[in-house]
Amino acid sequence: MSTELKEYKIPELIMGVRNFAALKACQQHADAVYFSLDKLSLRSRAQEITTEKLASFIDEIHTHGLKGYMAVNSVIYPDNLTELDEVLECAASAEVDAVIAWDPATITKAAEKDLRIHISTQANVSNQVTAEFYRSLGASRVVLARELSLEQIAELKKDTKMELEAFVHGAMCQAISGRCYLSAYLLGKSGNCGECSQPCRWEWSLHSDNGAIVDIEGKYLMSAKDLCMIEYIPELVKAGIDSFKVEGRLRNPGYTATVSESYRKAIDLFKEGNFTRDKVLPLKEKMALEYNRGFSTGFYFGYPGPDGLAFDFDMNASPVKREAVGIVTNYYPKQSAAAVKLLEQGLEYGETIVIEGSTTYLEQEVTSIVLEGKNVDSVERGNEIGLAVEDIVRKNDRLFKVRK
Repeated sequence: MSTELKEYKIPELIMGVRNFAALKACQQHADAVYFSLDKLSLRSRAQEITTEKLASFIDEIHTHGLKGYMAVNSVIYPDNLTELDEVLECAASAEVDAVIAWDPATITKAAEKDLRIHISTQANVSNQVTAEFYRSLGASRVVLARELSLEQIAELKKDTKMELEAFVHGAMCQAISGRCYLSAYLLGKSGNCGECSQPCRWEWSLHSDNGAIVDIEGKYLMSAKDLCMIEYIPELVKAGIDSFKVEGRLRNPGYTATVSESYRKAIDLFKEGNFTRDKVLPLKEKMALEYNRGFSTGFYFGYPGPDGLAFDFDMNASPVKREAVGIVTNYYPKQSAAAVKLLEQGLEYGETIVIEGSTTYLEQEVTSIVLEGKNVDSVERGNEIGLAVEDIVRKNDRLFKVRK
């Protein structure tokens, strides 16, 4: 590191993961991962890590020299308190490195179990007095409100001893710190209890008071673009951020691998004194090939305008699309082959595929298709085939076709 940069702490890189496959995808690049169980989190749809699997998951994290932070950040109602005790006891027993929390019940009970506490962005920590308040409760870190600018973060940093964590990449919620009631109001599925159905990503129309439909240029009126700050690593570091957080607990391991590698390279360029935007633009372009809603800088440089909204994209702006093909029904290690039932569509020799499961992630080309004992170049939907695979796959793994 250059002499000029020695005064700056190199931030921790934290990746969101949903299962063992996602952990494997980023373990070479991340310093830590954050995840949730199938309960009491805002990503309860990520159900692959359970209390029964938690200890082995944390062991795997620690085996690779990473830290594991567990989100327990849903609203806690009276009938959740017993379950909360069980979840936190499990976290303590598994030696989770920190619990991400905001509800005072979770904070209080985590402190009683001597768990390290990181305050969730759900708490909307936006100033140094609030940060110090949570420090007085035993917390060691706050995940800052996403609505803060770099200037505000730098000011906050001057007057707190609290570690500061901030999101640098991933999906942005249209509500303040994710405290949204739209899904609960429309569908009875509360985003604050982990069941958000993302109505802000729907196609909406705008109507005037007299009932006329207002002519608008875009369709997706409330869908925010994804945050992407890879071009501004130096500014983030100099603002005093201790940990860079990447959202993505519901995204596939290919996304996790690409984004973690890209940010690791950008951070290392800064660390070595070689960071330039020209060098990181190819990394940004590579990330744009993974699932995304377009990129913006969020609130870091002021309130986002219309360019912060993904008006024209139906969820995914990437030119690369994943299409469901079928499911693995068996794996034959001696033959390096899998039996696959083609449920959604057919398959052709030379196509790019992904096979994915809770502990599997494999991307490769189709090099051999066997149908009823014969090698074929293509096969239609509805058939069960033998497929050459380049790594271990498992029964019930899903197969996708990648179109570029």
